[in-house]
Amino acid sequence: MKSNYDKYFDENGFVKEGVLSENKWLKYLSETDNIYVNAERVESIDTISGTETLKYVMRTLDILDEITADYEDKKTVFLIETVLKWSEVSKGGLIEERKEWIKKGYPLSIHNIASANIFDDEVSTEGETYFSFKENFGEKADEYIEIAKLLIKTHGLIGQAIRGENPVSDNAKLLELSNRGIKEPYTLLMILNECIIRGVSDKLWIEVKGEVSTLVDRILHEGITEYPAAYRLEKLCPNEMDIYDEDAYFFAKEVFPFYELWYFSGALSDFDMTQIKEILKGVLGKIREYEEGCGEDKDAVRHINFKPLADNLYYDYEGSKHINVYRKRIIEKYLRDSSVENVELFVAIENKTAFVDFKFSKVCEKLIDFCVEAERSGLLTFEKSIVVLYDMFGFRRDAFDRLNNEEKYLKTMNNVVTSTKDSIIDFAIGEKIVDVGSGGGILLDRLEKKYPDKTVIGTDISTNVIEALNQKKSREGHKWSVCVQNFVDGPFREKVDSIVFSSILHEIYSYTEGENGLFDKESVRKALKNAFESLNEGGRIIIRDGIKTEGRALRTIKFKTPAGMDFFKNYLNDFKGLTELSEEEKVTFIDEKNLTVTGDINFIREFMYTYTWGSESYAHEVKEQFGYFTLSEYKEFFEGIGAKITEAREFLEPGYPANLEKYLELYDEEGEVCEYPASNCIIVAQKQRS
Repeated sequence: MKSNYDKYFDENGFVKEGVLSENKWLKYLSETDNIYVNAERVESIDTISGTETLKYVMRTLDILDEITADYEDKKTVFLIETVLKWSEVSKGGLIEERKEWIKKGYPLSIHNIASANIFDDEVSTEGETYFSFKENFGEKADEYIEIAKLLIKTHGLIGQAIRGENPVSDNAKLLELSNRGIKEPYTLLMILNECIIRGVSDKLWIEVKGEVSTLVDRILHEGITEYPAAYRLEKLCPNEMDIYDEDAYFFAKEVFPFYELWYFSGALSDFDMTQIKEILKGVLGKIREYEEGCGEDKDAVRHINFKPLADNLYYDYEGSKHINVYRKRIIEKYLRDSSVENVELFVAIENKTAFVDFKFSKVCEKLIDFCVEAERSGLLTFEKSIVVLYDMFGFRRDAFDRLNNEEKYLKTMNNVVTSTKDSIIDFAIGEKIVDVGSGGGILLDRLEKKYPDKTVIGTDISTNVIEALNQKKSREGHKWSVCVQNFVDGPFREKVDSIVFSSILHEIYSYTEGENGLFDKESVRKALKNAFESLNEGGRIIIRDGIKTEGRALRTIKFKTPAGMDFFKNYLNDFKGLTELSEEEKVTFIDEKNLTVTGDINFIREFMYTYTWGSESYAHEVKEQFGYFTLSEYKEFFEGIGAKITEAREFLEPGYPANLEKYLELYDEEGEVCEYPASNCIIVAQKQRS
């Protein structure tokens, strides 16, 4: 089937001769200097071309052709086709045309209403579209023009009601379809909404088709009944684990009865409910100030449009769209304390619409720009500067906030060295299993899959991780739960049967401020003692983590590129672990010309297994010491607290040499190429029964 794009455009992408004079809608969409894109619907900000609306309309027309290929009622097809062609025109137009529409009072930001106004202009001047209606409907042309205007005006509102953005009552005028002689209004609306929604995504249509059918049928046969406030809020905020009564009450009392919400999810899906309510309270306050200032009635503002905020919250990172975490952290700080300088909630009101955004001072904008460019450069000094600057202003959430690469870090954690992560699952016993420091949630998923009838609980002390895990649980439908817990501070809230420390004890060792500062083994001992106390009799502590090499030995690295030597010099300066070694013991010899370094085996091991993570994680990984106990120290500790060790072994993760061999070679004290030192261990310690 020939695409609609091919009908109107030649092989070089130019509009075919004579087409625009007969298709005013196409002129508005193809000849425009207005770029209007929903950032929520694009994969990359940098790929936005300004032709997205045109391409979307062409896709809806192709879908219509597909659906109605064997449809006998060609007049209804013509009606739907006209609605699709004109429903997005207010997003197009040249500057002078848009100025004229604004002068006429058309609310261009509420594109369904404005597009209906523009369509009305076209048919009232008896242009080509008007004569097409005459040709199809004869004496009933005017009646069907009114139906087309009705459908353009309600275009997309079924979907917005399902998303919770708008009330169902916005679709009340669809009841007129039966009164106006439409024989099968349900079929017409289902075809129209399939084109509209599939135009965005086939997957989205599959997900909501049932809801669309139910709502269309309810509107046409039962009249208008609204969704409960809690239900609408669940749709608006799908990442929220629980919708509390006070949240639903706030929206039911302050928001839903008075305002339609536009681009809500695109702007606010990465904020939590507390933050969303703070933003809305600020917006409602500014609306009230506006109404009081100009003496307007309560209907002075009908729409709250978050598109400006959505447009400014995203940026491209490694070729795809991501939330601008630097901008978001500053907003989060403002929401905690509105007296924060350099940023403020900004609301512009026009044509009954409140446009919402956050405005930053030049200083803040420069800070954000610096962080984005520093991140893209990959230079280690810049990576460290980002953390320092955000700490200086108090913008980081906590000491574990990785800022730019949290999402990538968690994804990497989910993908790395999966074989031994799988193997430790087999050691879990009992009905309640706790995963400590759950990170990206990969171990939670695997525990749940292997033990579907057991209670699986994840813990973390990072706000970022807990938030991301709750979103993952909601999005993917998991049964596991997560909670905040720091085993250094005390035992778990209840007795459990298995506690898994997978690559987390070295973080406790590296980040916990003990009596002797950071890198204090007593922090690890406290965490393990509290975990041991949290076990039922017969329960197990299961550890998979880094391992320290016994004794003293020297190893030499020969880098294959100067970049490796540069990375090493930064590491030598920044790594503060292995406090029992002097600087001279850590590194005994550096030959920059031949790209070789010689040092203590444990320092060399720490460097190599940090180097494998690359520059993006460097600013955080350099703070961590991966190996803190030797195998014998683990055994001594657990025997000292009365635990029975059922497994204790050290090994080299195959992923490390597979990755590092591209960048370096490792030599022993005799100058011979040698195996890498063990990187990891698995320890299983069981609590004896009385």
